[in-house]
Amino acid sequence: MNEKVKPYEAKMTKAYDFLVADLAAVRAGRANPHVLDKVKVDYYGTPTPIQQVGNVSIPEARMIQIAPWDKSLIKDIEKAIMASDVGITPSNDGNVIRLVFPELTEERRKQLAKDIKKKGEDSKVAIRNIRRDGNDAFKKLKGSDVSEDEIAELEEDLQKITDQFIKKIDGAVEEKSKEIMTV
Repeated sequence: MNEKVKPYEAKMTKAYDFLVADLAAVRAGRANPHVLDKVKVDYYGTPTPIQQVGNVSIPEARMIQIAPWDKSLIKDIEKAIMASDVGITPSNDGNVIRLVFPELTEERRKQLAKDIKKKGEDSKVAIRNIRRDGNDAFKKLKGSDVSEDEIAELEEDLQKITDQFIKKIDGAVEEKSKEIMTV
């Protein structure tokens, strides 16, 4: 592997990791604590992730329970969840907050599968843009101390890496779609 290809491979890895994190946040009808990853609570004036202000657990397959360490935060946590795109109304008993995930309808499953596919396509576009940037950079090396054969080899290496990431993205999208469509 050529050193000139490594930065582009690192960018592609970041794009793929972003997709994987994004797919983890998609709720598939069962409780997944990752749906709360992007939710921030106003904790003494500082936006803080929910996982840092309380204990997040899954007592049942379709329920997330949040036990805040500071009981005065219950209203703030509820407000943060309501303002987020989680799409579930929290309920509390004064000590813990519960998020109950409803069973997904067939129509909602199909919509989520479509959204997942779109996220996958967006990631593929990002990977291809990185490849294009790399190829443009390699072409600019022409005329310097790099031969045309070396440039062709660099482009070939970058294409192989691109193909690997496209295959990984397809696999991740397929896996998540299968998870969502399973009743």
